[in-house]
Amino acid sequence: MIPAMPASAAAPHQSAHAVLRFGRFVAMGTVAVLILIAGVWASWGTAQHVMLTKGRERGTVDVTRCGPETCTGRFSPLSEGSQPRSRVVLEKSVAVQKGRTYTVVMKPGSDDAVRSGPAGVLYAWIPLGGALLLASVVVAGGLLRTRAAWVMALSGVALLTAAFVTV
Repeated sequence: MIPAMPASAAAPHQSAHAVLRFGRFVAMGTVAVLILIAGVWASWGTAQHVMLTKGRERGTVDVTRCGPETCTGRFSPLSEGSQPRSRVVLEKSVAVQKGRTYTVVMKPGSDDAVRSGPAGVLYAWIPLGGALLLASVVVAGGLLRTRAAWVMALSGVALLTAAFVTV
């Protein structure tokens, strides 16, 4: 039989264990928050143009040429104050094809166009969907918060699925 620890020896052991638990909670919480901030940061670069369209040039692009990373085409304005352009650049993705027409918003001061509408909004937030999936693993494994992790993971999957279906 193992002799019981004296009460005076058990107290430092318990406090050290509590400090380690708190340290893990702070470290993993920081990692999860940083992952989510990075996802929002990566998404906001495009999402701001798609979601905050007031005062921006809106129109359509008829895609005439696609290269390895970008597609180009003629811009036809739909909003007041917009000027037609013979060549604008649209980021190439699996959803952009030569010969199709897309509704877009122009980035201010450039010839870069961003897809608008529901497909553009969902496409812009794809990095956040991936960050939600990654952060859910950290929350489940590092913070031991399985319900919150499931909510985050299902939110990420829903966002990515909706983007895939819509785009």
